[in-house]
Parts: sequence; C-alpha cells; structure tokens
Amino acid sequence: MSDVAGGPRSVALVGPYTSGKTTLLESMLFVSGAIGRRGSVRDGNSVGDASPEARARTSGVEVNTATFDHGGTHVTILDCPGSVEFSQETFNALMGVDLAIVVCEPDIDRIWTMGRLFKFLGQNKIPHAVFANKIDESTVRVAQLIEALSTVSETPLVPCQVAIREGDSVGGYVDLITGNAYQYADNQVSGKIGTPDSVSSRQEEARTQLLESLADFDDSLLENLLEDKIPSEEEVSEFLRATLAEANVAPVFMGAAEKDWGVRRLLQAIISIGPDGSSVARLKGIDMAAAEPLGQIIKTYISPHGGKISLARIWRGEFADGTVLDGGERIAGMFSLLGQQQNKLAKAGAGEIVGLGRLSEITTGATISPQDTPVGEALPFAPELPPVYSFAVHASKREDEVKLSGAIAKLRQEDPSVVFKLVKDTNDSVLWGQGEMHLRVALDRLKEKYGVGLATEIPKVAYKEAIRKPVSQHSRFKKQSGGHGQFGDVHIDIKPLPRGAGFEFENTVVGGSVPKQYIPAVQNGVLEYLIKGPLGFPVVDVSVTLTDGKHHAVDSSEQAFKTAGRMAMSEGMPKCSPVLLEPIYEVKISAPSDFTPNVQRLITGRRGQVLGFSAKEGWTGWDETTFQMPQAEMHDLIIELRSLSLGVGSFEFEFDHLQELTGRLADDVLAAAKEGEE
Repeated sequence: MSDVAGGPRSVALVGPYTSGKTTLLESMLFVSGAIGRRGSVRDGNSVGDASPEARARTSGVEVNTATFDHGGTHVTILDCPGSVEFSQETFNALMGVDLAIVVCEPDIDRIWTMGRLFKFLGQNKIPHAVFANKIDESTVRVAQLIEALSTVSETPLVPCQVAIREGDSVGGYVDLITGNAYQYADNQVSGKIGTPDSVSSRQEEARTQLLESLADFDDSLLENLLEDKIPSEEEVSEFLRATLAEANVAPVFMGAAEKDWGVRRLLQAIISIGPDGSSVARLKGIDMAAAEPLGQIIKTYISPHGGKISLARIWRGEFADGTVLDGGERIAGMFSLLGQQQNKLAKAGAGEIVGLGRLSEITTGATISPQDTPVGEALPFAPELPPVYSFAVHASKREDEVKLSGAIAKLRQEDPSVVFKLVKDTNDSVLWGQGEMHLRVALDRLKEKYGVGLATEIPKVAYKEAIRKPVSQHSRFKKQSGGHGQFGDVHIDIKPLPRGAGFEFENTVVGGSVPKQYIPAVQNGVLEYLIKGPLGFPVVDVSVTLTDGKHHAVDSSEQAFKTAGRMAMSEGMPKCSPVLLEPIYEVKISAPSDFTPNVQRLITGRRGQVLGFSAKEGWTGWDETTFQMPQAEMHDLIIELRSLSLGVGSFEFEFDHLQELTGRLADDVLAAAKEGEE
C-alpha cells in the first residue's frame, strides 16, 4: 500500500463520553514513539485530559492538543471532550482540522448519542472516519455497527476491515484495501497471517460494499466494476483518498486502543488516505493560490503562569514568531504542543496547528493574517450554542466583586459558550452554559485560575403582578415642619390594561389644580411605586390617569407631588384585585422521534402545553416539539431531557407572555417572597 504524505495532518478525535478517545490518543503517541510510557485517564497521568478540572472528573472538559511525527509526517491530534455539555469545544476544533475520527464503542443501544456529531460533520462537509473501539469487549459485529450508525449518519459509511473471530472473540482482521489478514498482538505490531476460510464470504461482501460506495462518486471505478475489472490496491486507495477528501464517504476502522489493536493501521490510514491541508482548504473555499498567509484561532488556553496561548490553524502561507497581525497584535512566542508541554517554534506553515503566545485581544474563531497583507473576509466558524442551564452567582467574598468582571472575560476567552448576564427584573447575576457540569467546571476555573470564588443558587423567576379591576384614589401628602411645609394632593384613576400593553400615564387635569410643572413628578412617584406592587413584584399592564388635585402656592413642590403620587398608588393598588403573573416561554425541543412520547410526558409533567410537533427539517428521524412552559419549571429541564434521550435532546427558548398564576402555587410564591424579605 502506498504511503502518500501531503504535508502535515491534523485530526480531531471526537465521540461520546467513555468511547476511549483519550486512551486512543495515548496509544497513538506511544506507538509513534512520542512518549516512552503510556499513561491512562484512570491513573491521572495521560497526555490528554491533563487540566485539574479534567483530572478531578476523569473526563475531558476541553480540547487537548498533541503534535508528533509518525512515519515522517507531522501529525497534530485534537482530543475533544465527549460530554455533550462541552460540544462547543468539539465543534470549534472540528472547524480547524483535516479529518475527524469518530471514536465509538460497538454498542448499538448508544447510537443516538452520535446523532448531533454526525449532523455537524455532514453540514460542514468535514471529512471523517469511524474507529470502532473496544472490539475486544463486544460481541457486536462491525457490519451491525455500520448498519446502526447509518441511521444517524447522512454520509455513507464504508468498511475498511473485517474482523477475524473465534466464536464471539475478535483475534484479528482482514484489510479490505490490501486484502491481507493480520492477527492482533497486545501492545505490539499485528502479525500478518493467511486469510482464514471462515471470513472469506464476509470479506468479499464487505469489499463489494466498499467499492460500490466509492463507485457512486467515481465514474471510472463504476465502469471497472460493470466490466468485472478488479481494481488494484493502489487504485482502491486512490479512489478512497479522493472520495474521503470531498467528505463523500466515511471509512470505518476498528481496534482496541487499550491494547494498541488497530492503532498503527489507523495512523497509517490518516497519512495514506486521509486528506491533507490543501485539499481541505479548497473544500472550505479557501484560495490556495493566493499569497497572503491565512489562519484561524480554534481554541484559547489561559494558564495562571504561562499566560494566554491561542491555538491557530494555519490554512495558507507561513507565520513566524514575532509577526504583527492585522489589528496590531504581535505573536510573542510560537509553540508546538504535546499536552501541557510547549516546544518553541520559529515559524509554522500551511496545514500546521500551533500555539501563538500573548494575543490578548484575539478571540476564538477569529481569522488571522499579517498586518502588511491583511485578509478582509473572515473564515466561517462554529456558531455559539444557545445556553440551556444557569446559576445565579455572587462573589463569596465581598472584596472579590471588583475582580469578577475581569475573571469572567478571561473565562469567556477560554470557553465562549459560557455566558454572563445581569437580569434587571430580578437583580440576579446569571452564569449560563450547556449543563450543570459545564458550569461547575467554569466555577472551578474562576476560583482556581483567577481567584474568584462564587456562591450559586437557582436563578429567581421574573414574576410580575397586574390588577383585575379599576379604582379611583384620592391621596394627600401634607407635612409641616417649620418654615415651608410640603403639600401635594392628587386624584388618580388606576385601570388594568390588556396583557403585554405595558404602562400608560395620562393627565386630564383642567383649570390648573395641579400645575404643569408638578405633573411629571406625579408620574415619577407612580413609577417608583410600580417597582414593587402590593404582592411584592413589579407591576405591569396598568394605566394611571391624573384627573384632579390641589396645590399650595408656598408649600407645594415636585417632591411633594412625587410623594403624593406614590401614596395614591400604595393606597389604591391593594383595592384593584392584584394578581400574580408568571413568565411563560415558548420552547422547541429537538430529539430523535423514538423519544417524542417521553418528551411529551416531560412537558406535561412540568405544566407545559404542547402546541404541536413535526419532523425536524433536514434531520432524518428527529422530531421538533413546540410548547409553552412556565419559567419556574425550566431550570433543570435540560437535565431531565438529556436523561430520557441518551444525552442528545436539546432545546431553544424565548419569552412569550405573562400568565396569571393562582391557587396553591401562587400562595407558595408569595410566601417564599415574604420569607425572603424577612
């Protein structure tokens, strides 16, 4: 088999939690000689998952980078987190690589966990292959796995190996490209053997599937097959290389990374049939004939001692240490990364992924080019995922309040999917993210890296109140305290407005009983009261009309009439049958149709009202359910949704309207509000 090297290779290892991506990276580094001793996630000494947050959870929480040489080719591996809560990290990394390796366990029951990943790969035309890991622990055949994976992958999956089995155990494989058979050896090179008769029929069937899938994209191969001409090993490799480079098929390999089974073959495939940087750049529409260097930031690391490192994919041309970028920032250090290890570089060229030092203003996703040859158009990047889970936060120590905004800004450079908002209606500072673990990791980073500890609580619901009936109210503010006194007298009509109408203030005073200069003061007093009505919440959808009043030539003032207006509201509003309002959101849940009945039970169990559901456009086998749900029921909605949908269900939401809340639930809200005041 020919080993075609076309410059550096960059690969993202992606797949669900526990599929073994970090173990696969460790095996790749070991068999390539980049490390002399294998580490493990379990023992906390792996090259990947090296951050304190990952070590504490024995699970990836950010992209880990490892660059090494294999067979004379420069290879960079981005080990991406498997938890759906860190999908933003994965999607960002995928926008900067030549090839994605989808690592999965041969477990058909978990196929749906890869649905969103395959969809992202397909939508963005990212070349990808599949590595069926842990085949030593499973009785599921690769053909069964491919058939199951085909239900969630729109890209045709083609087998490149057939397992040699003894009963239910796998002992080796037949390579469908070379036709050779190999026997696995733990932590050693697989030994070449004769092809057992027991796999001949499966080998023939799988190779036919491979060739027919490739022929769908190559007329010359189709002609050969129609004429019963058997393509050579070199021809099959070339057909597969060309088809994979266009992201038209996804080859499937297998092995067991814990034992180094199949890892050498996978590395060989990355180099020999995997696309190189120039072909992927063309697939993205990048003009490789242009002279201007071009790159993109795909990840940002910040360490307490090492400062900021921007992980950059170089798409075209060459960047050197010290280059001044468009925008005026200067590269202050260039590095090849191997986990936590940084190796200094003088320059980096097309196809490489390198760390750039101290680009303080450049953020993840930014397109970079030198200042003297700027590139005006920005490269496309992964969109930010909508947040689905939140905590209200405040600094544990009062003195840390001043450091909070700066710490949040640095955190967002590392992880743009963390969102910090100040909610005016509740005075909450709210940290939003992709799930509870995602936010816990963010909180750990804020404390350990930036010295800002935050206390958390469930965000308050933005309850409001309104009135059901109109009232006319007369109030007088009179105060004598020596010298000039205070005097303001007002008559107002308070009326309910339709839901969503907001606030109206009118003046129908005639004859100057309330001088014009005092009317705005009355309105200000009314507005001041509406911040907190008789039930303890902001008042909405109310009309107030100033109809009459009295003034004193000496004692009246703006402050007196402002106080009179506030008094009139405080005396009149309790008579207007105040009612509690709760915010209702319109929500759209996306999940595989197999889970739609569970989704609907989830909605009704949380006081939701289903508006309808339909097939999700462009997503085979998925439904989109639209419904309305009170904000009070939505805090941990994503946790239960993921639990019932194998982690793949998601939702988007927006405020829709305010709705009356009565009965025991309203009583509980009012009691809690009163208790909070006390």
